Amino acid sequence: MNFNIDPARGDVVLVVDDVPENLAVLHDALDESGYTVLVANNGATALQRAAEAQPDIILLDAVMPGMDGFETCRHLKASLATRHIPVVFMTGLTEAEHVVAAFAAGGNDYVAKPLRTSEVLARITSHMQTARLVVQARSALDAFGNAVIAMTPRDGKIVWQTPLARTLMQGYAVDTELTAWLAATQLAHSQGQSHPPLTLQRASRRLIFSAAEFSENEQWMIVLREESDSAQIEKLMASFKLTQRESEVLNWVIKGKTNRDIGDILGTSPRTVNKHLEHVFVKLGVETRTSAAAVAMGKLRIRTTEAASPVESPAGAPPR
Repeated sequence: MNFNIDPARGDVVLVVDDVPENLAVLHDALDESGYTVLVANNGATALQRAAEAQPDIILLDAVMPGMDGFETCRHLKASLATRHIPVVFMTGLTEAEHVVAAFAAGGNDYVAKPLRTSEVLARITSHMQTARLVVQARSALDAFGNAVIAMTPRDGKIVWQTPLARTLMQGYAVDTELTAWLAATQLAHSQGQSHPPLTLQRASRRLIFSAAEFSENEQWMIVLREESDSAQIEKLMASFKLTQRESEVLNWVIKGKTNRDIGDILGTSPRTVNKHLEHVFVKLGVETRTSAAAVAMGKLRIRTTEAASPVESPAGAPPR
């Protein structure tokens, strides 16, 4: 079932409670205050409706048969699709251990039963304002072309991500590699050392993860960027007025390939590759492969740690 929310209506609140009377009272109070109200009477239905309708906030009963509120909240926070939604627990369990359990499950706040409508509305307003500021900040990052994710170093979970980051990660298997890289980066950081970026390959495209901001206990900011051979070749052509084949040769020189390797890749002879390379040297105003690679990497802003050392060969040297 799909929930098509009328954009002209107010903010969307999902109320989760197994007692019909509680649902009715909250529904009427929220509806009168201008909110669009969705209801669920169990944890499984709440998870489905949260994922499909993307409410602005969830009011969640702590004690329900089957999947209780604590477990429901853990599922909500475990999913990238719903973890950003603020959760306010509704509970008559006001002992410290239950309050702690609510926050440990990922809840943002709690209100005690019997509910006071004015308090519930105040909590909703406060948490939705905070959530909007977070969304605006992430949208700003995305608008300026920044693909960013926030991760917790202790467990490698993605806390939030910009839409651009979500798009870039589609098609890449990131879970295992990203968790291992994060652990290695955290260890290096604790020793005052740096750790190289993570590069994942998919055909001719590469997704590169770089740690941008560290927080010992909370979240790490990871910046993503995607590179592709085709985009790199086009930029080389535009930057140095190279032909496509010259750009292809230079692209592989940057990767440290010999003329023989490049010939095998491009389906031509090493001598032909060398001829193309001579033209590249002239257009870049250099005499060696190393100089050509350095000039090209400077233009493409490729980190030296991400490119292999080119095999040296001056212009006119025998093809390799």
